[in-house]
Amino acid sequence: MAGGADPRPAPDVLTEPFAENRRLLFTVAYEMLGAAADAEDVVQEAWLRWSAADRSDVLEPRAYLVRITTRLALNRLRALQRARETYVGPWLPDPLLTTPDAAHPVERAEEVSLALLVVLETLSPLERAVFVLREVFELPYQEVAHALDRDVVAVRQVAHRAREHVRSRRPRYTPAGPQHTEVTQRFLAACLTGDVAGVLAALSPEVELVTDGGGVVRAARRVIRGADKVSRALVAFAQDETVGRMEWVPAEINGSLGMLALLDGAPAMAAVTELDGDRLARVLVFRNTDRLAGLRRVAP
Repeated sequence: MAGGADPRPAPDVLTEPFAENRRLLFTVAYEMLGAAADAEDVVQEAWLRWSAADRSDVLEPRAYLVRITTRLALNRLRALQRARETYVGPWLPDPLLTTPDAAHPVERAEEVSLALLVVLETLSPLERAVFVLREVFELPYQEVAHALDRDVVAVRQVAHRAREHVRSRRPRYTPAGPQHTEVTQRFLAACLTGDVAGVLAALSPEVELVTDGGGVVRAARRVIRGADKVSRALVAFAQDETVGRMEWVPAEINGSLGMLALLDGAPAMAAVTELDGDRLARVLVFRNTDRLAGLRRVAP
């Protein structure tokens, strides 16, 4: 259209940079907090800060948004840690569906693995922030230091300390594959049918069972260790009438093989298994229904 106005809509300079980086921002916040609803709140607050800011001097919107999100998440993490000191029973990160149609899309599924998030809980807030930005997202030290308002040398020292801490505590499990699927399916079937021997056959002798109930529902208040104790606890739990009415479906949870339990079509519980060789080394059971929002899909 010669001499006329360009018919294409002008890009929204306010919304576009935020929309392009929203998935990254949610993943950063979730990695730091381990709580989906709180991560969403942080991203929403970051949007409000971004929309109200004078962006005339912002040369790198991505770095600016990451800095805002990191500082907001760091403040919230300190408050959450105080609340978790009084949490009933073991605390596990909020589980997320990481399939393409999940309600909370993340940058990359492997970045939010439960094995990593559980270890990150043992870091200080500053160590966790540095580890997430530097080791997970591989941001330059200068950018990490700017995001946290710290000296680069100090950030390097914190990064080294956090990296060594995570390396020493992060378990080494067999990557998910067909064998993992087969063992998990046999394990679940044995639990639901009360087959103690079948459950035992699927478990490593040093297996751990972690159940997160938060005092909302019945759950073990301590980590259960050892194949015999774990098998008996799981079989007894599976015989509960409510559990018997649940529909179990396979699901990708935090990038790992998991099972999602639906009750009247809504998420009621979830389990993630971790394989060591040909047996299950750890079973994580998410029972606190107040923290299962991340298991809902955008569409059926």
